[in-house]
Amino acid sequence: MLLKRTLACAVLLALSGCSEPTNTSDQKEVKSSMNQVNSVVYPETKKGDVVDTYFGENVADPYRWLEDDMSAETADWVKAQNTATFSYLEQIPYRNKLKERLEKLMNYEKIGAPFEEGGYTYFYKNDGLQNQYVLYRSKGDEAPEVFLDPNKFSDDGTTSMSGLSFSKDGSLLAYQVSEGGSDWREIIVIDTHTKEQVEQALVDVKFSGIDWLGNEGFYYSSYDKPKGSELSAKTDQHKVYYHALGTSQDDDRVVFGDSEAQKHRYVGADVTDDGKYLLISASVSTSGNKLFIKDLSKENSDFVTVVGNSDSDTSVIDNDGEKLYLVTNLNAPNKKVVTVNANNPAPENWVDFISETDNVLSLSKGGDTFFANYMVDAISHVKQYNKQGELIREINLPGVGSARGFRGKKDQSTLFYSFTNYKTPGTTFSFDVSSGESKVYRESAIDFNSNDYTSEQVFYTSKDGTKVPMIITYKTGIKLDGSNPTILYGYGGFNASLTPSFSPINALWLEQGGVYAVANIRGGGEYGKDWHNAGTKMQKQNVFDDFIAAAEYLKDKKYTSKKRLALRGGSNGGLLVGAVMTQRPDLFQVALPAVGVLDMLRYHTFTAGAGWAYDYGTSEQSKEMFEYIKAYSPLHNVKAGVEYPATMVTTGDHDDRVVPSHSFKFAAELQAKQAGNNPTLIRIETNAGHGAGTPTSKVIDLYADMFGFTLYNMGVKEL
Repeated sequence: MLLKRTLACAVLLALSGCSEPTNTSDQKEVKSSMNQVNSVVYPETKKGDVVDTYFGENVADPYRWLEDDMSAETADWVKAQNTATFSYLEQIPYRNKLKERLEKLMNYEKIGAPFEEGGYTYFYKNDGLQNQYVLYRSKGDEAPEVFLDPNKFSDDGTTSMSGLSFSKDGSLLAYQVSEGGSDWREIIVIDTHTKEQVEQALVDVKFSGIDWLGNEGFYYSSYDKPKGSELSAKTDQHKVYYHALGTSQDDDRVVFGDSEAQKHRYVGADVTDDGKYLLISASVSTSGNKLFIKDLSKENSDFVTVVGNSDSDTSVIDNDGEKLYLVTNLNAPNKKVVTVNANNPAPENWVDFISETDNVLSLSKGGDTFFANYMVDAISHVKQYNKQGELIREINLPGVGSARGFRGKKDQSTLFYSFTNYKTPGTTFSFDVSSGESKVYRESAIDFNSNDYTSEQVFYTSKDGTKVPMIITYKTGIKLDGSNPTILYGYGGFNASLTPSFSPINALWLEQGGVYAVANIRGGGEYGKDWHNAGTKMQKQNVFDDFIAAAEYLKDKKYTSKKRLALRGGSNGGLLVGAVMTQRPDLFQVALPAVGVLDMLRYHTFTAGAGWAYDYGTSEQSKEMFEYIKAYSPLHNVKAGVEYPATMVTTGDHDDRVVPSHSFKFAAELQAKQAGNNPTLIRIETNAGHGAGTPTSKVIDLYADMFGFTLYNMGVKEL
């Protein structure tokens, strides 16, 4: 049973000697007047006198007041910035045209792969432009019925559903609800036969799975509600609770995490399919976990340590009685599968089951077999193994791209998987576990002809000689004369891998003659733990160098030119764009940092940000680390008198993963110091979070604005 580790990154990400803001007489007041800069009217942003001291060095933080997401002053600033931004965007002549085309591209029936629970077949479906996917079900040959429709949870579609978990016999369903994109959620339990809610909702749940113990109750995770703002206050001690159905949440029992010895930032619980074992994964950061096991068949049994440190990532994927199957990168950077007896589960007793290879492994199970999905230069290769560790077959995939799925219950004879790449809309296939035969189950109905486009993989050389792969997609037959509008996308962190995947949003860009390039830079997981580590802490500059080299490659090979190149990335990718634009403002024309980690000296003081220290280190860690981080922190490297690319920072006012003050402060610095004629805007989505659960209507508006801004600042006059 794969342990559900709901970490604050998919996932993706207290200062000593700091002074508090003061209201001294010499502090500048907010000015009602507006400064007009290059046809953009920017609000005047006041500067405070906050100074933090790190290892004897004073660092000013003049926009600290924007961290207060509960203040009316910050709300007024947000409103004024959005007024300026949307006044600019309204001048773009083809903005509505882009929006209308994206609406058409996204307006097709989208249906997910079916899954079986309690005698019913369930599936997700979106009729086209519905803000949220609807959960349907059917029994036998009966027509499907709507089972749960999140579009009815709120009038504007900003309340979403996630974290679906059925009880053992499928008679009960627990699901999570998020309002405005927040990571804080409720858990609602319903009777699947009547669809009626069976008890009061659990509240204040964050970064949680839901794992049932039979039909009697379930395990979930959360933090104590923080003092102050629930959107930005630090959350540090995660706990696993057991909720007995029909009892008050106040009576829920803490299973793990209530002591100093058990203090971790991320803790997740899982129950094996047979209900015999409870598994606890505990992490202090987004990489590495401790693993504990408890025998539920024995009353008052204690937790037994499987892995007692956080130097590796290990999870239990399945069990046959006392025999455990684990996936681990302990002494295996590309991951392997091992077996061990649950009574003596320590690493010294592990036996290799599927050995490590030169390619990164991810594992799924279904039909009482295992599926090893290997990344070969970010491309999927899938092999099927039996319970003896013997290779059954290599799956014949329909092309070069990403295969996802191959999951199901032990007794299922048919499984499902999807296949896609950057130019090919996702197709769902059925898979016969016994014969290995794949059949098309459902093709995409999108109005897009993938045959008109080319997607190619290239390898380029980074600053230190490292070879880095990049996939470039474009309309077949384009001229490599440097004139093509190009978006270079990257992430480069948290062991996350960018594998080929189709998006109607990117299809819109391709239709306009745009080139879309994705660089698999260091910090990601495309080549295992070593590739990840090569882009962390004091090797973080490798990530930026890899991205810069990708941009240079695209220009050298005449895919594009400086005037027609944009860089885009979100979250840790927002940091990537922010760092590169402050290091190499001459490199490209447009910067699109989304929900970015941009204040690297203070990121760890908000919500669960301290858990990102494996990748970043912290400004308090050492003088050497402070100096290294400050040297690339986007907020601290905006310089007066420099011409920066045309920039549109994007964030959500309810983002409690990467708090919006990162974006607020960075935008304020850019507006104060931009020397050239390029606009520096911030677009702040209201009632929206880090991205998950964002309604379709807001997604369409956002990307029409983003692509319109990009093309307009590349000098494209008309479409």
